[in-house]
Amino acid sequence: MRSDVTHFRCEIVEGIATVSLDRPERKNPLTFESYAELRDWFRDLSYADDVRAVVFASNGGNFSSGGDVHDIIGPLTEMSMKELLAFTRMTGDLVKAMVNCGKPIIAAIDGICVGAGAIIAMASDLRIATPEAKCAFLFTRVGLAGCDMGACAILPRIIGQGRAAELLYTGRSMSAEEGAAWGFYNSVVVAEGLETAARELAERIAGGPNFGHMMTKTMLAQEWSMSIEQAIEAEAQAQAICMQTADFERAYRAFVAKEKPVFEGD
Repeated sequence: MRSDVTHFRCEIVEGIATVSLDRPERKNPLTFESYAELRDWFRDLSYADDVRAVVFASNGGNFSSGGDVHDIIGPLTEMSMKELLAFTRMTGDLVKAMVNCGKPIIAAIDGICVGAGAIIAMASDLRIATPEAKCAFLFTRVGLAGCDMGACAILPRIIGQGRAAELLYTGRSMSAEEGAAWGFYNSVVVAEGLETAARELAERIAGGPNFGHMMTKTMLAQEWSMSIEQAIEAEAQAQAICMQTADFERAYRAFVAKEKPVFEGD
């Protein structure tokens, strides 16, 4: 998987890709270019065997301030309907790429995490925050609807319909304490320990069965639109496929030998 990106930071070490937006002096806003490059990178990730987990990190004490006011919001006011739809579809494609990349994504959130930045956190599989994290879905604050990039579908599934509705209608910040109590954050750690906590969680996941994790992520996404009967059958098929992997046999042999299994992702 390539790490030579232009519009965001990327480092791949021992199967873990750490990415972050790279404009800390402006609290890491997104631009047209970073949206597109992130979308393409996550699309390519589904074919990358050298990456087993992703950490979407903060940079300079902040996660992301969302779409850049000057580089994105200003130009949007002058676009045609066709151009606007192309943009909103492109931003939505980033979320689709994250959901469909087949790799667990951990968002490590410090400071400002608003607008499209909050969406990136929402679209991640797991979220770790600092007490200073301030997450807000600001779209109504700029005269738009709260239904941006899948927010009305995904956020209620994480924190509940009523809580999601409040955040999407008001655009107010969700505190770290609220986020933890509502299940948005898996844990809250001090800022000095954020990078370590995210890395340790990524290492734990990366040490597991990579193919099995891909199947888990796939089913978590696909079963949203299934009935219980369909979900049970889909999981039966997914699990039967996993039972044919070498990792399944490795786990069995390790259990018999009273050893810890070493998974290889095949």
